[in-house]
Amino acid sequence: MSHIYDRLGVKRRINGAGSLTRLGGSLMDEAVLAAMRQAADAFVDIAELQTAAGAVIARHTGSEAGLVTSGAAAALTLAAAACLTRHDVARMERLPDTSGMANEIVIHRLHRTGYDHALRAAGARLVEIGFNDRGTGAGVRGLEAWEIEAAIGPGTVAVAYTASPAMQPPLATVAEVAARHGLPVIVDAAAQLPPKDNLRRFLAEGASLVAFSGGKAIRGPQGTGILCGRKDLVSAALIQQLDMDVSPETWNPPAGLLAPELKARFPHHGLGRGFKVDKESIVGLIVSLERFVEADLWRERRAKRDLLAGLAALLAGTRGVATTLDDGGARSPTLDIAFDEAALGLGAFEISRRLQRHDPPVHLGERAAHDGRLIVDPAGLRPGDEAIVAAALKAALANSKL
Repeated sequence: MSHIYDRLGVKRRINGAGSLTRLGGSLMDEAVLAAMRQAADAFVDIAELQTAAGAVIARHTGSEAGLVTSGAAAALTLAAAACLTRHDVARMERLPDTSGMANEIVIHRLHRTGYDHALRAAGARLVEIGFNDRGTGAGVRGLEAWEIEAAIGPGTVAVAYTASPAMQPPLATVAEVAARHGLPVIVDAAAQLPPKDNLRRFLAEGASLVAFSGGKAIRGPQGTGILCGRKDLVSAALIQQLDMDVSPETWNPPAGLLAPELKARFPHHGLGRGFKVDKESIVGLIVSLERFVEADLWRERRAKRDLLAGLAALLAGTRGVATTLDDGGARSPTLDIAFDEAALGLGAFEISRRLQRHDPPVHLGERAAHDGRLIVDPAGLRPGDEAIVAAALKAALANSKL
């Protein structure tokens, strides 16, 4: 039987760029696929399934409640929606129109990203604070607690925080200020796994809601994510995501998550109706999460490091090419490939373009291409792929001026 991608005329690619959405996220193993096939074989109540899945998420994250979302960006939109409405059904009905409502989310300038769209899609207005003195070399100051305090007012519904290994100020500082004003803190931790400890870390440091990707390190279905945190906020997010085309007279919401007051003020479809998650993906994400928690990530990390070392060895002696292996600490190892543009007559962007035209196409990380380097992230590489990457690189350089 021909491969489905061959039938569709879609090229299968070698992914040395990492768990990127545009390349399909990560590869699911057979245990996850088997669970998803089982899930496809029966009808279930999605609210009941989400409640059961949320209990598993809560157990592994240390949160009060959890929810499977259609990606981490959807988790952020639902988080913002929950902070804007809480359990006020009339407000749920209005989103994303927040005129006349408290609708401000405070965020440090350094935490602004293209994913701000996810927060603003719910109707939130972002209020920027702080400067980038350290980043520009203009000074040594970072964001201070008083700057957060000064931005909080009657229109504030939450504080947003983008997690990364070096992000400042510390989340605990932001959470302490927010807590004094009774405000939730939304943390975007989409790509902050591994290490496993981060499943619990951000909540332990004071986050109210945390968003993770389900299709990256957890290796679940690519279109899934996790929202976890306070039960009242997660339940408000869930009720705005669910299909509510049911009769109020007969609806029997599952116990344990959905707020009982919603029974008296029955909501219609919410802002998150377009973010629905199918039963197969919910099950796939939960099984993937359980396997991620139990996995020996250090053993996997050593195997990936050996693969990268093998690639470096295959490239040794290639003119105009220098490699540096970064162990990655608690995160994944990477291989830095630097190109001597003057000698090669080629820049990193042109080399990457040639790699993507190879058969099979090869993708490497371009975040340092402006500096003449490509980064190999092994998350999507399988044993044997290092030889394909090395051959593709040598072919890409073959037509240079060397």
